[in-house]
Amino acid sequence: MTPEDDAPIDAAAAMRLIREQQASTVRGLEPDPRVHYWPWGFAWLIGFGVYFLRFSPDGRTIVAMPAWLPLTVLFVLLAAAAVVFGVGSARAYRHVAGESARRGRWYGTAWGLGFFGLSVVIGRVTDSLPPELAGLLWSALSVGLTGALHMAGGAIWLDRTLFRLGVWLTAVNIVGVVAGPGWHALVVSVAGGGGLLVAGALARRRHG
Repeated sequence: MTPEDDAPIDAAAAMRLIREQQASTVRGLEPDPRVHYWPWGFAWLIGFGVYFLRFSPDGRTIVAMPAWLPLTVLFVLLAAAAVVFGVGSARAYRHVAGESARRGRWYGTAWGLGFFGLSVVIGRVTDSLPPELAGLLWSALSVGLTGALHMAGGAIWLDRTLFRLGVWLTAVNIVGVVAGPGWHALVVSVAGGGGLLVAGALARRRHG
């Protein structure tokens, strides 16, 4: 045995090793952030983009297609994003229990009940509105609720990326509503969907 073998472990090196092991454990337990953001980002970018091409400002149509197709594409993409998000989250958090698991369940319940209630309310009033305003109401309130829930999630988990994304989506929604029918879909597609993709990339970079 050499004197080096008996030398005490350097405290700084030991702490650095502990931090590296903790970070490695966290990365193993946490899902890839892109699973949280990118499915929704692509769904918004493509879905609202198709909607804009069919229902452009001032009643114009940039690309001819059946009137039912844009909403169908949007809903199918959103449903696919929900499945990818749900499966990815379930796999990542299957070993998580206690307070964190309860927060996640309650937060997920808030999303489900929030959009169910929103659908019921809007469904009762859209028949009294012109088609272009009815479409704007559906998309604006849905995006608005999404932004609010992202801010709430950021506050719950002290996640700056999530909170800032909620602020961004809220601002994007306001700009789109002020711009009016047709333009709202374009703004949400480019700035909203693009914002989700950027948020996923930034979160992944910090995740390591």
